[in-house]
Amino acid sequence: ETMTIVEEALTEVNREIVQEIMTLGASAISLSGKDEPLIVAAKHPEINGVDIGFVGAAKRVNSEIIGKMATSDIIPVISPIGIGKDGYAYNINADTAAAEIARALKALKFVLLTDTDGILMNPKDPSTLIAHMGAAQVEEYITSGVITGGMIPKVRACLKALDRGVKKAHIINGKTPHALLLEIFTDHGIGSEIVKKSILGTVGGQG
Repeated sequence: ETMTIVEEALTEVNREIVQEIMTLGASAISLSGKDEPLIVAAKHPEINGVDIGFVGAAKRVNSEIIGKMATSDIIPVISPIGIGKDGYAYNINADTAAAEIARALKALKFVLLTDTDGILMNPKDPSTLIAHMGAAQVEEYITSGVITGGMIPKVRACLKALDRGVKKAHIINGKTPHALLLEIFTDHGIGSEIVKKSILGTVGGQG
């Protein structure tokens, strides 16, 4: 019953996003990860002996379907629902689902749009934005407590994408006008860029 509600809610959000994209002049289509199937999922293991229900992890992505849409200039808006080998639908963390899709597509960039400027050394001080870092630094920041809460699954998703050939991962504030353009096409960017191995400094710009 809960999964039915989740799927209905995500479908409605997808439709709104597709409509917005089409209003801006592009072509888009709403997809559920369980269709075709687009995302094959496995049930999440118990946590401290507790079954957490229909929560899953993406195990395989049908990149051929997404690739065909991309070459046809159609933007797929995919809800993070996967289908298990048992035939049940599973809710997947949206960040990790996106990372698996990026990995399957062998994307050059993986971008997470969120409601914060990126990773900050001090959450209360925007000037401490960590503009560039390597994968090893991410682990250090998690251990030291710089990266906490909901930012952890986001950076973990970035590391997953990088581990499968994605060249760069970005966490940026989607509420900033022209956020993607500013991050990708300017020297300093506006968010946090993560690469497999960093050769630059960390705070105050991407160099």
